[in-house]
Amino acid sequence: MQKAKVTVHPDYRIGEIDRRLFGAFLEPIGGWVYGGIWNPKHPLADDYGFRKDILEMTRELGIPAVRMPGGNFTSGWEWKDSIGPREERKKHLDLAWRQYETNEIGYDEYLEWARRVNTDPLYTLNMGTGSIEDALHCVEYTNHEGGTYWSDLRRKNGYEKPHKVKTWCLGNEMDGPWQIHSWEKDPKGYGIKVHETSKIIKWIDPSSETVVAGSSTPNNRTYPDWDLKVLNECYDSVDYLSLHYYHSAPEGDMGAYLNASSVFEDFINTEIAACDLMQAHFRSPKKMMISFDEYGCNFSPQKQTTIGRCGAIDRSAYPEFSSHISRPFRFNDPDAAEPSAPGEFLEALALSSILMTLVRHADRVKIGCMTGGLFVIGSDEEHVWKRAGYYLFEQFIRHAKGIALRPAVESPVYSVKGFNLNDFNQTPAYDNVPFIECCASLDEENGKAAVFLINRNWEEDMEIELDISGFTDFQVEGHTVLHAENPHACNTCEDQKAVMPEEAADDRQENGKIYMKAPKLSLHVIYLTK
Repeated sequence: MQKAKVTVHPDYRIGEIDRRLFGAFLEPIGGWVYGGIWNPKHPLADDYGFRKDILEMTRELGIPAVRMPGGNFTSGWEWKDSIGPREERKKHLDLAWRQYETNEIGYDEYLEWARRVNTDPLYTLNMGTGSIEDALHCVEYTNHEGGTYWSDLRRKNGYEKPHKVKTWCLGNEMDGPWQIHSWEKDPKGYGIKVHETSKIIKWIDPSSETVVAGSSTPNNRTYPDWDLKVLNECYDSVDYLSLHYYHSAPEGDMGAYLNASSVFEDFINTEIAACDLMQAHFRSPKKMMISFDEYGCNFSPQKQTTIGRCGAIDRSAYPEFSSHISRPFRFNDPDAAEPSAPGEFLEALALSSILMTLVRHADRVKIGCMTGGLFVIGSDEEHVWKRAGYYLFEQFIRHAKGIALRPAVESPVYSVKGFNLNDFNQTPAYDNVPFIECCASLDEENGKAAVFLINRNWEEDMEIELDISGFTDFQVEGHTVLHAENPHACNTCEDQKAVMPEEAADDRQENGKIYMKAPKLSLHVIYLTK
């Protein structure tokens, strides 16, 4: 059996963990909203039409922040057409996802849902077809106490008190040619628009924070030059640079799939360097923070590629440039919503690797929004249950608090070959990828600490020596393991316990060290109490 050593010490500090690092992303695609969180005909619907069973389980999970309501959707959404009486709201074509947007769930309803699940809304403004004036009216409607047309209209619509949105995302993936009113060819123009929009937001509400859209993927042909040109125009007025990335690996390639962290590391480090370059350029005292507010991972089939064409538009990858554009527009019936993906254990493990990467950059990455993070809750017409991803998300929300710590890992390694999924998505080779990946946190205020580690060896178990001798006044409170013999195991309505955390049974503690066995493909959380 292979062996590894991990050392965690309270003095190896990275930075403060923002609670919003473990947020989720919500966009009205398919049944995510209509038929997901909202179905007014459901027997458990509340006075707003929200399913109470889903709402309560989401509240129980404790997601600290949700970016809403999109996504590509946002770049063509007219928020003003989604407020007031439902029967008077305008219906539109959603060109991003080729669907009808009825606006039955509108601006106020999104924020009401956030209030009911006790989460912090990160609202995305339309920087595609939307104007600076639209943004001004939206912020005034949302956060001003009253006495103006827009704030009084909010009160007339049933919301006497301001919604108090703190964080405003200024557009979505504006570098992407797939985006409605893309700014791909005019980063300077987008940067100027963001600068002026951010100014007025803070004039209306000085407590607000703003997020500028950076590169939506490191595979774009404009990356990272586009980010520099944007930041050159708005560095002084915004607070965060937004990044998105969806890690893909060839079907069945376990090593590549579980190595999302290497790609994320490269992406984050490059963008931090770009931000710091602009800080030096402007001789600014401000250090730009990162909002990684969309991410995910999946297997993808490999298609014929042109090697070295990374950044070219793959017309099969984006419906806007393919024959899919002729697909009929669809109506999302809440009573006939398509079920979301079942949520395999393997996906949960890959996502935990991404979360660890974000924690290890907690000094600069302050916001994280997992795509599908809300749908770690499974549901059908009558039941709700916890998917595998629910438990990993829960563990990070509950235990990763305070200061992020930098672990030292000595582990056997493996190599990942470079691969080309299509002309747009090409990933380099990585050598010396450790089978054991780790992050850690120290909550000094509450006298707690936690160590998160995964064994991403898909073939064999590993013995781990965890050195926590630096935590002299702490005791091990528990050690949970998330593992499934079948990596494709899923929790279902019929079998809700196929994947769930269990207490480790065979740890040995000696001289400030824990000797533990890590089954192949397993997530471990060791938590300490002072």
